[in-house]
Amino acid sequence: MFDGYLRRGVDRATGPVGRVLVSVGVKADHLTALGLVMSVATAVAVGSGRLRLGVLLLVLTAMGDLFDGVVAKQTGTTSPRGAFFDSTIDRVTDFLLLGGIAWYLADTDGARASLLPFAVLGVSSIISYERAKAELLGFEAKGGLMERAERVFVLGVALFFDSILVPVLWVLLVLSTLTAVQRFVKVWRQATAAQRNPGS
Repeated sequence: MFDGYLRRGVDRATGPVGRVLVSVGVKADHLTALGLVMSVATAVAVGSGRLRLGVLLLVLTAMGDLFDGVVAKQTGTTSPRGAFFDSTIDRVTDFLLLGGIAWYLADTDGARASLLPFAVLGVSSIISYERAKAELLGFEAKGGLMERAERVFVLGVALFFDSILVPVLWVLLVLSTLTAVQRFVKVWRQATAAQRNPGS
């Protein structure tokens, strides 16, 4: 949803900040690496029960992920290497964040509750894989109810209002599963059409 409806507006809003970062010598890889460091801090804060601090660190993590692409575009340094680095760090960040939540729930709600974040992580990995594999095959798989930006936002809200954390995780699991199904159907239809019309 974010890619489909808000991307242009966000790009316009982040452009001026990106220009400031470029002017002081910040590179896209610096911001990607900063996001990784902040995600480790986020996981530790959340896992130890400091949820409000975890939300603040999560915002800083998201800022690094948001502006690395902006800086790369403005400096003309977009590249497959940078895209690979950014995508890999996104997956690591997802694991750290949901792992931190699992750690917290294991202490507060028991071992069964701690499995819920890993279920969300598993479905999130399927969503990411579907897009990567589809693009490799020449198809398009963006979109869906719960893309990565939405998942991070929802998790941030749930951590801030920690009493709703477990219910929100269940909702997130359901919506993420629907997103995985949406992407599968979208790519399946493209692949079926390409198979029927190989010359088009």
